[in-house]
Amino acid sequence: MVNRTLLFLTAITLSAQTNWPTWSGGNDGNRYSPLKQITKANAKNLKVAWEFHSGDADARGRTMIQCTPSVIDGVLYGTTPTLMAVALDAASGKEIWRFDPVDVRSRGVNRGVMYWADGADKRVLFSAGNYLYALDAKTGKVIPGFGANGRVDMSKELDRDPVGAFNGATTPGIVYKDLIIMGSSVGEGPRAAAPGHIRAYDARTGKRRWIFHTIPHPGEVGYETWPKDAWKTIGGTNNWGGMSLDEKRGVVYVSLGSPAFDFYGGDRVGDNLFGNAIVALEASTGKRIWHYQTLHHDVWDWDLPANPNLVKWNGKDALAQITKQGFVFVLDRETGKPLIPVEERPVPSSDMPGEVVSKTQPFPVKPPPFSSQKFEPSDVTPEAEAQIKRQLADLRNGGMFAPPSRQGTVVLPGTLGGGLWGGAAADPAGNLYVNSQNVASVHQLIDAAPNSPYPYALKGYTKIRDDKGKSGAKPPWGLLTAINLNKGEFSWQKIFGKDPSTPKEVGTENMGGPAVSASGLLFIGATKDELFRVYDTATGAILFEHKLPAGGYATPAIYSVNGKQYIAIACGGGGRMTTKSGDAYVAFALP
Repeated sequence: MVNRTLLFLTAITLSAQTNWPTWSGGNDGNRYSPLKQITKANAKNLKVAWEFHSGDADARGRTMIQCTPSVIDGVLYGTTPTLMAVALDAASGKEIWRFDPVDVRSRGVNRGVMYWADGADKRVLFSAGNYLYALDAKTGKVIPGFGANGRVDMSKELDRDPVGAFNGATTPGIVYKDLIIMGSSVGEGPRAAAPGHIRAYDARTGKRRWIFHTIPHPGEVGYETWPKDAWKTIGGTNNWGGMSLDEKRGVVYVSLGSPAFDFYGGDRVGDNLFGNAIVALEASTGKRIWHYQTLHHDVWDWDLPANPNLVKWNGKDALAQITKQGFVFVLDRETGKPLIPVEERPVPSSDMPGEVVSKTQPFPVKPPPFSSQKFEPSDVTPEAEAQIKRQLADLRNGGMFAPPSRQGTVVLPGTLGGGLWGGAAADPAGNLYVNSQNVASVHQLIDAAPNSPYPYALKGYTKIRDDKGKSGAKPPWGLLTAINLNKGEFSWQKIFGKDPSTPKEVGTENMGGPAVSASGLLFIGATKDELFRVYDTATGAILFEHKLPAGGYATPAIYSVNGKQYIAIACGGGGRMTTKSGDAYVAFALP
C-alpha cells in the first residue's frame, strides 16, 4: 500500500529544495535555501548561466528593478523596470510570457510577486500602481473573475475614503490558504495620506475577507494612543516592507511603518499604535494576537523596513526584526515579549510648536547596533572633512533621537537606514546576516504651503554629502554584518563595497539584501560598485566577485532546475543609487 503521507512530505521536501517560492525565499522571511551544490570550495568557478534583458530601462537612470523573483517548478516570475510581469525559463532565461499593465505603467517599485495554486488553477499575483493583479501562471493573461476584470483597486475598501490619497503596494503580501494578505505603500506627506490597514483578499475572487486597522478605530486596542478623531484623518502606519507567516500557528507577523506626516506629529500626540510596531495577526481572520512597538511616536521616518525573520533563539521559536536604526529586536513568537532585554532610555524633547515626542525610546541590550548611530564628519580627505564641518555649523547634531527642527537636525541613520527593505537573511543555526549603509539625513521643518493638512513640511529629503556626492559621514559607508542571535554578538563585520575614487577602504551605499544557502554561502549584489559577491558565512571572506550589467539593487533567488543550482539577481541599477539603469536578470551556476 502506498504511504500517501510519506509521498506528500517527500513532495514538500523536493519543492523546498528546488524552488524559491516567495520573494523572501519562504514564508519565514529568512532568504535561506537548503541547496548545497555550490560550495565554499567551488564558488570561485561560478559562471553566468544566462542573462535576460526586458528592454524597458530608462536611458537617464531613473528606472530600477528591486524585484526578487519567485521560482516555481522551473519557471522564474518577476517584474521589469516599468512594472511589467514576466515569466522566464529558469534554466535558460528564455521569455515565456509578459504582461503589461498598460494603464498603470510607471517607473515605480515592485519587489516581487506571489504564487497561489489550487489544483490546475495556478496564479501569479502582483501589484502595479494601486492595483493587485491576478494572472494565469501558464499564460500571463488576467483572470477575469478576480476583482474587476482581473484586478483589485487597493485604494478602495479602507473603511474610510481618503479622497485622492494613493494606496498601492511595493512589496508582495503573504499567501495563506485561499487568502492573499496585503500591506500597502501610501503617501507620507505633506499631502493627506491613506491609512495603511492590512487587508486579506480571496485568492479566487479578489473579495475583501478581513481588515485590520493599523490606526485603531474607536473601541479597538491602541485607540487611546491617538487623539480622539485621528482614525478619520491620519494616514500611514503601513506595511511596505513585507510580512512573514508561521504556517503551523496560522499567524502572520506584520512590520509596520510610521504614521504620516513622517516628520511632525503635533496632530497625533501619543505613542501612535500600531506605528513602528510588529503585530501578530491570526491569518484566517485578521484578529490581533499581540503587538510590540519598536519606536514611539515616530518623527524620523524610521519605518520598520523589512519583514521579520522567523528563527530559533536558543531552541525557542522567535522572530528577529531589523530596524533602520541598526537595531535587532528578538521577540518570543508566541507572546511578543523580548527574549533579549530591551531598555526604555530617555531621549531629547522637541522645540517645535505642538510637538510632543516620547520621553523614552526602546533600546535592545544586545546585539550591538549593526549600523553607526552617531554622526561624525567624513575624514576621507581633509577637503571633504572641512566641507562637512562647514555644513554642520548651521545644523543641530544632538545624537540619534534628536527630533526634527527649524534649524535642521542631523539624523543618523538617515531615512534609508541602517537596515532597509533588502532585509536580513538567517540560517537554522541562529545566525542573521544584514547589510547596512551610513548616510546621514537633515530633517529641517519649514512652514507648509497654504491649505496643507499639516502646519509644517520637510525642506527636502536632504543627505549630508561632500561636493563629489559622497556620504558626509565618517566611513565605512557600507557594512555587512553576521550576528549570532543566540549569543547576541557579532560573528564578524566587514566593510561592504569598493569605491576606487577614495584613498581609503570605505565601502559604498547599498540597496538590496542577502540570501544564504546550507553550504555556508552568502550571495549578494546591493553595492553601488555594481558587483555580485559570494561570501563565506563563517568568516566573511569573499569567495567570488562578478561585475553585473547594472547595479544588483535587489535580493538574489536561489533555486535548482533538473539538479542544477542557480542564483538569479535583478540588475536594474538606477533610482536612488544614481547609477545607470539596467533591464537585466542574471543567473549564475557552476559550469
